[in-house]
This record gives sequence, structure tokens and C-alpha cells, in this order.
Amino acid sequence: MNNFNEILVAEENEKFRTEVATMDKKGTRKWVYAKKSSGKYTNYRAIVSTILLTALIVLPFIKLPNGNPIFKFDVFNTVFILFGYPFFTTDFFLLAIGMIVSVVFIILFTTVYGRLFCGWLCPQTIFLEFVFRKIEFLIEGDRGKQIRLDKQEWDEEKILKRGSKWIVYYLLSFFFTNIFMAYLLGSDVLIQFIKEGPAEHIGMFIGINIFSLFFYFVFAWFREQACTLVCPYGRFQGVLIDKKTIQISYDYVRGEKTKGRAKFRKGEDRNAEGKGDCIDCGQCVAVCPTGIDIRNGSQLECVNCTACVDACDDIMTKINLPTGLIKYASEENIAEGSKFKINARLIAFTSILIIMLVAMTSFMTNRSDVEVKFLQVPGRDFSVEGQYITNTLQYNLMNKTNHKYKLTVDVKTFKEGKAEILSEPNQFIPIDEGKLKQGLVKIKIPKSKLTSYKVPIDLEIKDEKGRVVDHYVISFMAPF
Repeated sequence: MNNFNEILVAEENEKFRTEVATMDKKGTRKWVYAKKSSGKYTNYRAIVSTILLTALIVLPFIKLPNGNPIFKFDVFNTVFILFGYPFFTTDFFLLAIGMIVSVVFIILFTTVYGRLFCGWLCPQTIFLEFVFRKIEFLIEGDRGKQIRLDKQEWDEEKILKRGSKWIVYYLLSFFFTNIFMAYLLGSDVLIQFIKEGPAEHIGMFIGINIFSLFFYFVFAWFREQACTLVCPYGRFQGVLIDKKTIQISYDYVRGEKTKGRAKFRKGEDRNAEGKGDCIDCGQCVAVCPTGIDIRNGSQLECVNCTACVDACDDIMTKINLPTGLIKYASEENIAEGSKFKINARLIAFTSILIIMLVAMTSFMTNRSDVEVKFLQVPGRDFSVEGQYITNTLQYNLMNKTNHKYKLTVDVKTFKEGKAEILSEPNQFIPIDEGKLKQGLVKIKIPKSKLTSYKVPIDLEIKDEKGRVVDHYVISFMAPF
């Protein structure tokens, strides 16, 4: 009988490996009533979240000296602006490089730092923990009051509190949806829509309300399930995290010792009794926004939010035991009883991450304002005009800025070379912002300067002030 009970206890303790913490075996939702957390890490995260939320709200309304916003993602007109630099569909190679860098970055970052991003920077975590759950605490109270309110009949108090919370939730959802629209359409367009009223833009108004309802659904009901059921990052964690990965960890060596956890008794020498420092108070579980027990080890539901760290440190301080029973540490640190150290792997991986970010930033900032290509015109060969050999080329110019250009072509390789723009009478090519311009140009080079039937020449595109905007190397055909 004792063996049977031990088996049942063992199965109960191990069920977290086969079950999601917020669902029972039948798939029924277990609502998470997270206790309000407080402490050092919570305060740090609140500062980070405040900065990020402020940036989210303010950035689309800031214009840089070049007239561009800092960010704009106009999918309707395929115009994208990153850090004030406009990008178009012709910049696909940068998108490809960016995607590769992002994938490698995620792999390396997660291998070294675990789900640090999820706990500190993820929009889902920031909105839920520092916006919507704050409203919930303000209206309904802390964990205990929320549980009692949920079990309460739909009386006047419950209707008032739940109704107030839901109205505020929707107003917040509508507000943030408009902020997101400022990133899509531009702040000027959004402000114009607001001034003209929904009657003038009924389609846009309906679309904003539909997205607001989706936003409301995610944070009023779906909540932590977005992290545990939808987000693929948690699944990556299972294959990327190893024994050296830094993550939120429970020090089971110190917490369990030889006799395991035990309730706190005043005046007891726990060390002499062989009892661990964990007093099984359950506060780490009560504050967890995904409803897990961190003492069971690394789990895909854990978003590394540090709420359990603050809760445990608070209890340890109250009973005069050292803090850090739950902390940032690797599995190797816990097993060996060693402290976190900056090792060669951490330095190497972090260096690679920094190099990738610098390289990507360099690609973006060093991109030319006008992209140029010269092509040989099909069916046309060289021709002879007196002492010159001529080639007729087709030019393709893409203006990647938000201002107009007047451009001309110059033969850099040969000082005696000439360029005549056949499609423009005044030898300047006008091109509007964000537009593609095509035409023909005749390149003339003295015959005496040519030594081969194919000579590479460097053609420069210059603006009205003589500033080189871009250049292109192409083979010049000659009669040799």
C-alpha cells in the first residue's frame, strides 16, 4: 500500500512534464490568478517597460530632419522606413540578410541567455503584466480578491467591477490600435482621419475596431496562452537551451538538501535537521503569470519574468535566510554550486551577436540613396563616331529617398570619356521620390584608349551639386 501511495505521489510530482500548467487533462482552461509581484527585478522591469511603452507611443509622431518618421511600415503602398531610412521592394537582399541575421541571432541569444527577451522585452509580457494586469489589480484587487470575485454571484459589485475592467480594457485596446495604425499609415494620415471623423473613413474605422477587439481578446482572455500555445519561441527553448544557458533557476541543491522541503518552524536549525531552505510557501507559484512551479525545473511555459525571484527573496529575507534560492543561473551552476561567471562561450556568442548587429546596421546605413543599374541594349553593338567608340546602354534608377533628384552620368574610368543622355534633352535625369526611372545613355570613349574588345568601365551617377550618388561597373564593347 505504501509503495502504491509513493507511486501516486511520484506521478503527481511528474505530471508537469506531460501537462500544460494552465489546462487539465480534458483540455479545460485553468485560469491564472497571478499575485501582484514586488521587488528589485519587478522594479527594473517596470522601468524597462515604461521606457518601451513610451517609445512605442511617441516614435511614430517624431519626424527626423530628412522629413521621415523613425519607423513606418506602410504595407499598403509597400513603403517601409527603418530608423529614418526608406526601404522598398528593390531592397529584398537586405530583407533576406535581415531574416538570416534574425534567425541566427535568436539561436545564439537563446542558447546563451534563455528567454531573457520574453521576460523583459516581449510586447506580450509588457502589455499583459504592466498595462492590463495593473488595471485588473486596481479594479478587482490582488489574487485573493480576484478568486473570490470570480466565484461570487453576478451581483452589483461583480457587474460594476467586471464591467469597468472590460470597458477600460477595450479603450486601451482601441488606443494602442490607433498607435499601431500610425506606424502603418503614418501619423499625419492618422491625425487627418481623426479630424475628418469616422463617417468619412467608415472602412478604416471598422477595421480599427475589429483589430481592437482582437487586441482586447488577447489580453482580456487569451493571455498567457499566447506564450504557451501560440508563440514558437517557447518551443525553440526546448532544443536551444542546454546546461550552460543562463535562465531563471531554482537552486534545488540548497532548497532540498537531504530531507527535502519543509514548512518553516521558528527557532528550528534547518541545516542540522537536513531540511532545505525552501519552506514550501508556494509564493513562487502564486506570482507566476503562467501558473507553473519553477521548482520543477526548466519548463516551456516559463517566460523568465523574475516574479518568482522577487517573491522568494522576500520570503528568505523575512525568515533570515540568504536570498537567491531562485535566481539567474545555469543548470551547471546549480549542480556544481558555483556562481555565474563570464566564460569564454558567453564572450564568444555575445561578440558574434554584436558583430551581426553592427554588420546589419552598416548594410542599412551605407545603402545608396539612388540605386543604379546599366544594361546593354539587346540587339545593339558598338558603333564608331569619328575617333570615338560608342555603346548605347539602358539605365535603371531607383530613388530610395523622400525627395526628388536631378542626376547625370559621368565616365569615371576615362577622363576623355563622354556620356550623352538620349532620353533627356538637358542631360539631367529627373526622378521623383520612391520612383523608378528608365532611359538610354550613349557612352563615348576615344578609340585610342581602348585595348580590348571588352573593357570594364565605372559609370558614376551624380546629382546637380556634383556629389556621387552611386556607381556601376559594366563592360564596354569595342572592335578588337
